[in-house]
Amino acid sequence: MKIYLAVFASVFMAELGDKTQLATLTYAASPGASPLGVFVAAAAALILSSALAVLIGSRIERCVAPAQLQLLAGLAFIGIGTWMVLTR
Repeated sequence: MKIYLAVFASVFMAELGDKTQLATLTYAASPGASPLGVFVAAAAALILSSALAVLIGSRIERCVAPAQLQLLAGLAFIGIGTWMVLTR
């Protein structure tokens, strides 16, 4: 259960205030847009992207040790964050 809570917390925190959430907010505020329709479309997109991540992750784990994968993911987050700050 601990890993599932960690997944939930990290995805939830990563999604708060990111470009995707702001885009979804903008679509929901558009005249004539159905809030439920925007929610369903955004949720489906997150589900699909998460499914791809799980599929790829389950394949990668056969070739890469979890500790190495965590290090690579952490470095990628740092790189993306640095890029976002520098291109601001």
